Formats: sequence, C-alpha cells, structure tokens
Amino acid sequence: MQFYLVGGAVRDKLLGLPVKDRDHLVVGATVAEMLAQGYKQVGKDFPVFLHPETQEEYALARTERKTGRGYGGFTVDASPAVTLEEDLLRRDLTINAIAEDDHGTLYDPYLGQQDLKHRLLRHVSPAFVEDPLRVLRVARFAARFAPQGFTVAPETMELMQEIADSGELDALTAERVWQEFERALNTDAPWVFIEVLRECCALKRLMPEIDALFGVPQPPQWHPEIDTGVHTLLALQQACLLSHDPQVRFATLMHDLGKALTPETLWPKHHGHGQKGLAPIKALCERLRVPNDYRDLALLSSDLHQDIHNLTQMKASTILRKLDQADAWRKPARIQQLVQVCEADVKGRTGLENQSYPQAPLLLTMVDQSSKIDVKPILAEGFKGAEIKEQLAKRRIALIQGLLDGN
Repeated sequence: MQFYLVGGAVRDKLLGLPVKDRDHLVVGATVAEMLAQGYKQVGKDFPVFLHPETQEEYALARTERKTGRGYGGFTVDASPAVTLEEDLLRRDLTINAIAEDDHGTLYDPYLGQQDLKHRLLRHVSPAFVEDPLRVLRVARFAARFAPQGFTVAPETMELMQEIADSGELDALTAERVWQEFERALNTDAPWVFIEVLRECCALKRLMPEIDALFGVPQPPQWHPEIDTGVHTLLALQQACLLSHDPQVRFATLMHDLGKALTPETLWPKHHGHGQKGLAPIKALCERLRVPNDYRDLALLSSDLHQDIHNLTQMKASTILRKLDQADAWRKPARIQQLVQVCEADVKGRTGLENQSYPQAPLLLTMVDQSSKIDVKPILAEGFKGAEIKEQLAKRRIALIQGLLDGN
C-alpha cells in the first residue's frame, strides 16, 4: 500500500500558491484494507475515503473506460493492480497529473512540471475527449491561472473543439455546467473562461445567449470598442476590479443580452435592450438552474441599468418607483450590487476605463437617507391605512428631489 499527494495540492505547491485541498492517492490497496485501517468510505462511483483523523480524501488508484455518453459514461477499475502511472494517465491536464510521495519525491510521467514552467494547460492523453466536462474545467483553469500567465495548449484547444463539435456537451447536466461557471466567476479572470469557451465553439452550445453578443455593433461614439461581446467582457473585467461578488460578475455578463435581439436593420442602436434582455436571461438561468439570487440581480440590472445611467435626468417620483421595484428598502445590499454592475458597464469601454460614475454614490445616498425617514410623525399627524404609504412616498420624493437639486 503506497500513499501519494496528487492533483491540485502538488500543482499549487510547485507554483508557490496556497494549498487549500489536499487529495491523496492510494496504490495497491483494497476497500477492505482501507476500512480496516479506520478510513471511512464516501465515494459512490469509485472508492474514496476520509482519513480517520485529518478527514482528508484518499482515493484508490483507478482506471476508467468509456462506455457511454457524457462525463458519467465510464466503467471504473479500482483494483490493487492499478499502477500510479495508470491512474495519472486518466487525469485531464499534465499539471494535475503529478504525484508526491511521503518523502517529497515527485512522480511526473507526463511532464507536468515542464508545462508548469512553460505556463501551458495541456491534456495528458487522447482520452481527454472522452469526458465533455473537461472543456469547462480547462476553461475554468485558464481563468484561474491567467494571472500566472497560463494559456491553453493549441493541441488541447483542438480536442476541446472536437468535443464541442461532437455534441457530447449536450450530455452535461445543468448542475455541473453551473458549478464550473460559478467557480470561474470566483476566479481573478472570469472573462478568460468565456473567451476559451468561445474559442473552442463551446460557448454557443452551452450559453448561446452570451455567444450571440459577439459581432453585434454598438454606436462608436458611446462604445469605441463597437462589438457588444467585447464590451461585455470589458465590463466583466471592470466588475472584477469593483467587486469579488460572483453575483455582480454574473449580472454584468447578462446586462446587455437584449442587444443580440436587435434587428440588424436597426444597428448599431439598441433601444429598449434592457427590457428585451429579460427573456434571454430567464432562459439561460432556467436552463442552467442558476440560483434565484443570481437571476434576480441579473434581471434587475438588465432592466434598470439605463435608468441609473440617466439618474440625474429622471423625475424624483420615477426614481422612487424604480427603487420600489428593486425592493430597495428591504434589500439595500442589492442596490449596492446594482450600482456596481452599472459602473462596470460604463467603465467597460475602450479608453473610458477611468471614467467617474457619480450616479453610484448619489443613488446609494438616496436609498440610505430615504430608508431612514421615520414613520412616527406620519402616524402622529393622524394618517391611517393607505395614507401612511402615500405620505411616506411624498417625503421620500421630496428628499430625492433635494438630492437631485443639490447634485
């Protein structure tokens, strides 16, 4: 029975990055032997165990043989005869196929250290194409390690496109697609995730609503970058500078989906694109089973971002109606998210990245001060029932108007 540290723990250690999860590989063991040593089995599809003291994961060495469609269509062999090299061979990328024994000796049969040095994400073997989930995983790794200079090897990108063209991506469950998408949103460069998926033609299969933005022109006087898809990724970059919140980043990706629905005869103008974008946002979120809080912020951002851009030109009563629509009084934190999406939109334009966005502090001040208006004086004046809400609205409108006049 031989024990090895494998996967991300070895990779991140070699890159000088913090090691978060430590996964272990066991060669030459049976399930019975692991249980006899006090390990607790947790794996359903193949033998994975928790260490009795550290609770770290230990998996038996295994091979996989493709027997059906999708990432689950495999037959697994986890017998004691499976070697270290055979187990590492089934892994996705060479940088994830390095093992370290208890003495610190590295085992790298597929030259993962060389690819770490050259900052390449390269597949281990041609069996890479058997698992469509690897397209998303590689795109996520590309996003995660972009700050370290990693790119996808051309030959691996070719295999990813082969998977996309094969229709195998259709076999992925919504949950697995969203899981990788959300993980990518939490990286330092989530726009790279979208770029890689687009390059290998997977974006149009998995998220056609986003893919459709590329090639759609916008008015050059407002958008020097012209292309809506390019603008969307520039806005996402700005969102990452403004917030680590994956909901803000997701909503920024969604905010202009309606522009893909504009008839070509109306290009480059996109009147009402925020409202037109609600349907594709709902479709994408339903298909990928996106959590409601992500969806709701995306819908709100699409619907209201143009209004917030034009905040100082709006009537105070209209602003109050929009804030009521946004449920600002019960969910003030969502207004903070909303203005971050709007600011990312404005700054996500070529040459305008440093433009100020005074609408953000102004709207947040409106919400903060309006929410503090005390209802007790209204009650003291004898107002009842619906009159209370009406009087509260009047006071909020007056306060908002005062802020507009002083702006």
